[in-house]
Amino acid sequence: MGHGGNVIEELTVDHREVDAMFAQLDTAAAGDAERRELADRLTMELVRHAVAEEQHLYPAVRRYVDDGDDLADKEIADHGEVERLLKDLEGREPGDAAFGTLVAQVRENVTAHVRDEEERLFPLLAESCPPALLDELGEKVRRSKETAPTRPHPAAPDKPPLNKILAPGAGFVDRLRDALSGRGK
Repeated sequence: MGHGGNVIEELTVDHREVDAMFAQLDTAAAGDAERRELADRLTMELVRHAVAEEQHLYPAVRRYVDDGDDLADKEIADHGEVERLLKDLEGREPGDAAFGTLVAQVRENVTAHVRDEEERLFPLLAESCPPALLDELGEKVRRSKETAPTRPHPAAPDKPPLNKILAPGAGFVDRLRDALSGRGK
């Protein structure tokens, strides 16, 4: 399954890609520089995915799903915890004892978050949101991932309108830093 389709299909593809990245991390040798590269790519994907959800998915959940505010707030809180862990992981080398612990904590949090979205939130959204809007949201998510930050910014706004205003600027700076450092290649 490739990228495209409605918001649920798009985000589900992202989830499977993240699963594959965790599997790659599992097979890389402890202390190997490849683990740092894999952790950077994982971080980039998770941050872009979270920003896109916060900009487009959760506002739709708030509007169309019963008790959507509570659901969206819980998912955003999950993102905050993962982002704090990713920020800590960002400064660690693969040989650092905390590196593996942080990767395991990120995986545990992400796995629970994905399960909750796929088993609860996505079905609720699918039954309450017009299909044309789901398609439109899929396109918006794809576009926002192109300009989203690639590094964790735990203190950045996570709700519209500020997140939609500030994220592209932070994304530009992150991608510039990535290009200069070779991160994520």
